[in-house]
Amino acid sequence: MSTPAVVCSDLSFSWPDGTPVLRDLDVAFTAGRTGLVGANGSGKSTLLRLLAGRLTPTAGTVTATGTVGHLPQDVPLATGRTVAELLGIADQRAALHAVERGDAAAVAAVGDRWDVEERAVAELSRLGLPTDLDRVVGTLSGGEAVLTGLAGLLLHRPTIALLDEPTNNLDRRSRQLLHAAVAAWPGVLVVVSHDRELLELVDGIAELRDGAVRLFGGTLSEYEAHLAAEQETARRLARVAEADLRREQRQLMEARTKLARRVRYANTDHANKRRPKVIMNARRREAQVSAGKHRIMHEQRLAGARRELRAAEASVRDDDRIRVDLPGTAVPPGRTVLEVGGLTVRGPERIGVLGANGSGKTTLLRRLAPAVQHAHLPQRLDVLDDAMSVLENVRAAAPSAAPQRVRAGLARFRVQGDTVDQRAGALSGGERFRVVLARLLLAEPPPQLLLLDEPTNNLDLDSVDRLTEALAGFRGTLVVASHDLPFLRGIGCTRWWSLDGGLHEVARPGSG
Repeated sequence: MSTPAVVCSDLSFSWPDGTPVLRDLDVAFTAGRTGLVGANGSGKSTLLRLLAGRLTPTAGTVTATGTVGHLPQDVPLATGRTVAELLGIADQRAALHAVERGDAAAVAAVGDRWDVEERAVAELSRLGLPTDLDRVVGTLSGGEAVLTGLAGLLLHRPTIALLDEPTNNLDRRSRQLLHAAVAAWPGVLVVVSHDRELLELVDGIAELRDGAVRLFGGTLSEYEAHLAAEQETARRLARVAEADLRREQRQLMEARTKLARRVRYANTDHANKRRPKVIMNARRREAQVSAGKHRIMHEQRLAGARRELRAAEASVRDDDRIRVDLPGTAVPPGRTVLEVGGLTVRGPERIGVLGANGSGKTTLLRRLAPAVQHAHLPQRLDVLDDAMSVLENVRAAAPSAAPQRVRAGLARFRVQGDTVDQRAGALSGGERFRVVLARLLLAEPPPQLLLLDEPTNNLDLDSVDRLTEALAGFRGTLVVASHDLPFLRGIGCTRWWSLDGGLHEVARPGSG
């Protein structure tokens, strides 16, 4: 029996307008769990759709050995479909019911799946979902739809499973169920995710960057440690190459000075006729030839040093870390910031709000009545006007700030140069997110309380890191509703609220 695998050979893909996404990609995903990571817009979802056969390559091939199951990032919620259709068992169910009515011709369509309904109900139940197979998909929440899609994969057990951001919109309990399913997956599994806990369960990391894939053995933390060491080496080699280039430039200048002196001496001898003419002409020619050879040699060495520097610099990744200090956001210790449900927040506290989907986290954030200047970041991050420039968007939140001051503030968020004058609608995903953060934190008057609603949903790992860095410079109070425990710990939450069973304070949650 063939080992399950999916292999890309010379794979290229471009959108109909000619925008390239992948070029000459060679990669193989074999048995085990692989986390596919990369910046927003790098092509991760596109690659999964190519692996699943949902898109046709512009060039090259995708070869799958085994059956393929794909759980897309946005599970279709067409109102007329049923849970059975989402599970992919509607045809077998219809055939089964036809056999029960006495239609012998439907037996072939049932095949060996006589227990399909019982198994479907069992999988739904195991994931904590309603077991009504005729329920309309449009009545499901986003998290329920994702889990129902996962139940379909568990039901069919394809040898190759492709999961695209499966933990988006899932609460803690649902995430734990999905984590357990991933940890126990027996075949090939490729998962796109920014969920750090999920990526600690994989056997390897595939990094999609600049249209190419690099494979690393181990979990996300092992990949990050490897990358950090690799980048430290790359920066050291770049410093060495830069020093070599300066040395070659200095040596070329010194050589030119010496050679010019020799030629000048030869010309002086010739002009003063200190030696026989034949000898002087020969020496002058020798000096000129020697000067040419030495110049060519040093110029070649200088060109080589420049190539070495370019190669070394190409291996160093851009430092796009956000370094901000926001003294205007400070809240004095002991000052009452807000009171809700018998709970009081004083001073620069950082509070993580937990609770199952539907428990009311978003509603809580909207209904808070803080006693200080505050800002709210909704789940969809839809706070920019796409028709306005970046500068205009940020100045809309700080109308009294001079343009140059806003530009200086944007630079601290790694938004600078021509990007400042671009329309917001033309920004990349990472650029847009940094502008959203800048607009939020550079507002005037400065916010002393930030209310964040599932801020890491739909963010890649780099953007989550940028958000953590930006919040490190915020000196006010944070109230963050999230299922992402590593993120909540990373931003330094010191208090924890839960909405499961009503609003109440809880102990710091464990890692599970």
